Amino acid sequence: MNRMLKSILTLTAFGAAALGLTAQPALKLLTVDMSKLLEGYYRTEQEMAKLKGSEQKAQEELERMVKEGNQLADQYKATLEQSKNSLLTPEARTKAETDSSKMLEDIQHRQNDINNFRSNTQRLLTQQWNNIRGVLVEEILKKVVEAGKSKGATMVVDRNAGVVYADAGYDITEECLAAINKDRPVTPPAATSAVPAPAASTPAAAGTETPSVTVPGLKK
Repeated sequence: MNRMLKSILTLTAFGAAALGLTAQPALKLLTVDMSKLLEGYYRTEQEMAKLKGSEQKAQEELERMVKEGNQLADQYKATLEQSKNSLLTPEARTKAETDSSKMLEDIQHRQNDINNFRSNTQRLLTQQWNNIRGVLVEEILKKVVEAGKSKGATMVVDRNAGVVYADAGYDITEECLAAINKDRPVTPPAATSAVPAPAASTPAAAGTETPSVTVPGLKK
C-alpha cells in the first residue's frame, strides 16, 4: 500500500514538473546592433554637436593661455639679455636679472596651468560623454524592448556581444532605428560624422598634444 502511494506521488510530482516545463514559452531570439543604433540615433548627433562646441571653447581658451605664455617668454628673453648687457649699469643689470628670474617662475607656473587645464578638460569632456551615452543607450533600449515584445521575442541579443552567427531575418536593428528616430526634428542640428567607439569614447580635448610655452634657455 505504501509502495503504491509513493509511486502515485512520484508520478504526480513528475507530471507537475512536466506541466511546468511545457508552460514555458518557446524560446525566440532576435538580434540588434546597438552600436549602429547609437550612431544612427538623432539625439546622439545633437549631443555630440553640443560636446563639440564645448571642445572648441576649450581649444580657444588653451590657445589664449599659450599665446599669453609665449608673450611673457618674449619679455623674459629681452629682460635676460638686458641682465647681460655690459652697457647698462650694474644696478640695471641686477634689476633685469631679478625681473627675468621672476618671469621664468611665472612662465613655469603658466605651463603647469596649461597642462592642468588640458587634462581637466579632457576628463570633464570624457565624463560628460559617458553620462550622455548612458542616457542615450537607456532611451534606445526602451525601443528595442518594445520592438522585441511586439514580435513575440523571449530574448533580444546585441550582435556585438559575441554572437557568432544570426540569420538576418531575425535582426530588428532597422526597425528599432526607425523607432528611435520617429521624433527626429525636420532640421537636425549640425553634428559630427561619427560617434566615438565605446572603448574610446573620449572626445579629444583641445588638440592631441599638450601645447607648450617656448622659453629660451629653459629645459623641458
